[in-house]
Amino acid sequence: MFLSLFLSLLLMTVSENDAAERIQAFVIPHSHMDVGWVYTVQESMHAYASNMYSSVVEELSRVKSRKFIAVEQEFFRLWWDKVASGWHKKQLKQLLQEGRLEFIIGGQVMHDEAVTDVDDAILQLTEGHGFLYETFGVRPRFSWHVDPFGASATTPVLFALAGFNAHLISRIDYDLKDAMQKNKKLQFVWRGSPSLKEKQEIFTHTMDQFSYCTPSYLPFSNRSGFYWNGVALFPDPPKDGIYPNMSLPVTKETVELYAQTMVDNIKQRAQWFSTSNVLWPWGCDKQFYNASVQFMNMDVLVNYINTHSDKYGVEVQYATLKDFFQAVHQTNLSWDVRGSQDFLPYSTEPFQAWTGFYASRNVLKGIARKASSLLYAAESLFTRYSVSYPDGPVQREWALEKLKALRWAVSEVQHHDAITGTESPKVADMYMQHLMQGMMGAEELLAAIFLLPQSIELNNIHSPQTKPTAEKMDLGHVPEQHIIVYNPLAWNISTYINVSVPYAMAVVLDDDGKAVPAQIQQSMESSSDYDLFFVVELGGLQYRKYVVQFPQSHCDPGSDCRMTHVARIVKFKRRNVRQWKRTGRKLLPVLNECYKLMFDQETNLLHSITDRHDQKVTQVQQDFWEYKANGDVNVGPISDNYIFTANGSAVLAYKSVAMEIVPGKVVSEIRQYFYREEEDKNHTYSVVTRVPVGFQDRLPCHRLEQSYKVGPIEMNREAVFRTSTSLQNNRTLFTDNNGYQMMRRTHKDFANNTVARNYYPMVRAAYIEDDSSRIAFLSERAHGVASLNQGQLEVMLHRRLWNNQEWNLGYNLTLNDSSVVRPVLWMMLGSPAAISSIYQQEALQLQHRPVVMPIDKPQKLWNQRKKSSKPVVQPVQIPQNLHMQTLSIPGWNYSPNHTQQIQNLASGEELKSKMNFDCILLRITHLYEEGEDPVLSKPTTINLKEVMQGIGEVTEVQERSLTGTWDISDLQRWSWKTNIGVGKPEEEEFFSGVTKNFSVTISPKEIRTFFIYFK
Repeated sequence: MFLSLFLSLLLMTVSENDAAERIQAFVIPHSHMDVGWVYTVQESMHAYASNMYSSVVEELSRVKSRKFIAVEQEFFRLWWDKVASGWHKKQLKQLLQEGRLEFIIGGQVMHDEAVTDVDDAILQLTEGHGFLYETFGVRPRFSWHVDPFGASATTPVLFALAGFNAHLISRIDYDLKDAMQKNKKLQFVWRGSPSLKEKQEIFTHTMDQFSYCTPSYLPFSNRSGFYWNGVALFPDPPKDGIYPNMSLPVTKETVELYAQTMVDNIKQRAQWFSTSNVLWPWGCDKQFYNASVQFMNMDVLVNYINTHSDKYGVEVQYATLKDFFQAVHQTNLSWDVRGSQDFLPYSTEPFQAWTGFYASRNVLKGIARKASSLLYAAESLFTRYSVSYPDGPVQREWALEKLKALRWAVSEVQHHDAITGTESPKVADMYMQHLMQGMMGAEELLAAIFLLPQSIELNNIHSPQTKPTAEKMDLGHVPEQHIIVYNPLAWNISTYINVSVPYAMAVVLDDDGKAVPAQIQQSMESSSDYDLFFVVELGGLQYRKYVVQFPQSHCDPGSDCRMTHVARIVKFKRRNVRQWKRTGRKLLPVLNECYKLMFDQETNLLHSITDRHDQKVTQVQQDFWEYKANGDVNVGPISDNYIFTANGSAVLAYKSVAMEIVPGKVVSEIRQYFYREEEDKNHTYSVVTRVPVGFQDRLPCHRLEQSYKVGPIEMNREAVFRTSTSLQNNRTLFTDNNGYQMMRRTHKDFANNTVARNYYPMVRAAYIEDDSSRIAFLSERAHGVASLNQGQLEVMLHRRLWNNQEWNLGYNLTLNDSSVVRPVLWMMLGSPAAISSIYQQEALQLQHRPVVMPIDKPQKLWNQRKKSSKPVVQPVQIPQNLHMQTLSIPGWNYSPNHTQQIQNLASGEELKSKMNFDCILLRITHLYEEGEDPVLSKPTTINLKEVMQGIGEVTEVQERSLTGTWDISDLQRWSWKTNIGVGKPEEEEFFSGVTKNFSVTISPKEIRTFFIYFK
């Protein structure tokens, strides 16, 4: 008897040990659904996306063990609103409650991580989360960033702030992934911000070499495996349900073959991870549009493997991402910590550096950011209007619909095959159309707020308290134009704006009737137009109205005409490169209070810049170069819309240069024209450098605005603007991660493709420096940048490519971009400390330049204007080291109390039909890193009631998670053990909180989100 008992206990122990060592495979059904890429959203909805959601809901409802994860919200929302039946909606809610359908990420799209701006990444995440929480009470807790081309260190910070417990990535450099696999380092705790450190760390799982698609090779079949529904067909699904390349069914004859293939793959993957839990993604692009045939086959396979688990040493189960991460978390292992390094750039092979897309489709990149900036301005202006005039003539529901349309378009274009420029031409056109339509709606809203009576006390746009520009001037015969200028930033600003006018003389009057400094000159774009520059002074979130008068007769020097400088163009002889001999002998200075720029009349190029603050001279030359790309795969590696492969060094892109200088009193302008051939009449490249004048001790003094015109360029050319300096930077470059933080980029040498693999994305800023000087560039759209030689920084501005690769031709992804692009960069030069203190603000002032809205065309007025008081718009101002990242009315009608929200949904209350205008979303970020500046890097305390008093009286403030769906006091994230000590305790609060009197202290790099309510 004792022997029998002993043997039983021994067998139980052995069985338990076997179970402990047995591999647990989490089969995660999913469909990767690109919001665009090759096919338009409408084409994808028709061909497969609608069927996918309907089919998955039906099949999960049939069998309780089945599960599925859903990622991109744009497709889902279109299905929910336009396709789903009442039965589908009811079943889907039940599946969510049971945890068998899980929303992952929850943003509108799976956003790109290299060329997106942090504000736009947050926007698309907020839009998706708002819909999910309002509709289902669901708040995603995990990410699935499987397809962006490289991983930013900003993304894990954002996901931590949104309340995620774990993060998942896939596309990282091939050689780095190989090393991480061998050393079982694919999982780690990522502290993406050097300032926030463990406060916003997140456990990160890197997918192995098989990535997010099920391995399709079957040793027993010439068809792909595990894709029983085949490949999606465009434009129409087949009527007979038979798709191309449908996998062999699982039958008595094939089940063991399938099982062995699957088990072998699971065991191979298990070798690369530290736990016995293996994530086995089941799906790929455009899958599960026939979920019935998918699950019908996989059910048999899963049951077979589990029935023979002793033989295989593997157990498999359908799972959501929560199931997998929960199992890993429960192992209670300690994990390596990764600091603030990112995974950029991304290469798949030695000659496949995915750095070309940093510059692909420059026009789309520019329009996307322009739309984002317009949305930013319209959101804050409408918020102010709604609080001040809840019953005003601008109908609030109409206004919010306009904003929602632009939010949708801006969110959509953040997709990893959208703003990247890696889509087909028809899809690029779709993105552009949605953006332009959204922008038109936002402009209609701005016009309505500015022009309708009683809108922020702007009763009569033609009634400023102005005066004639001269005694002889009859106002009835002087054409004039009215322009409203709005500052969307919560800082006071002093800058200049530029408008095109049809007259050679103009006088600009502000809303006090005072003439402001102005400058007028012949336009370089049109012989019949003139560029009018004038100085504007605006408080935070404040607009002012300006009247531009166009005197038709001679101006009296004693009149207001004296405030306008008529600038003359000085032309210089065109210089051919082959005739350059000795240079630097005939230098011409252009000065302002901060800089002295020297231009070489023998080359017509910039020669040097002197920082007048410390009298330090830096040699600077700027010109255009081109990389000649190979387009024949039979000859060698190619460049395409994803990949940059430098076919040798860049070559000079011009043979002669012309120059014009326009000395001014508001801005001095240097116009340089670069001609491809000496005999060319039309230039291929130009750069206009504007040097602000008269802004001493103010930010504009430090910025040199450069506007470029590039193209059309020749086929298989990649155009760069190169700045060569005397700085000793050792080819080390600094670029930003999504405009949130700066990354140090040390030049690396590779056996092959060194140029392309040293390119990095620049979203807002890039700079090089040595011990005494820094030269920085700020951008209003994304570009690729590199420092390939000592003291050099080059920016890729445009690409035009064609190749004969079958895959690219089949999907029309060859990037034959014949457009003319017109990006803008701001250049700054000074000591590292001086530039560190201002470049963050300057980058935002470039991104969010004043909104200039001419509200009429130059016209003669019939009657003398009535005098009236100027509109009273109180400024809103926060300290210069903080930025008001968002001020908007989301409009979601969910309760901020989670318990109440769940009760409301359970009771079936239909809240969605009514928009909520009382809840204002305010997001404030600290711009500086710890230790970056001795003063500006300190934690800063502000009183939100005092800050917002220019808009109204704040009565309540609630601190929320990044996307607003969590009360910050309720949010607890999983804590992960690390090899350098325990991570953030789960009960630890994110931030210091808001005091009873509405004060809040914001520390370096924090992004704080609030719901605020006004009286």
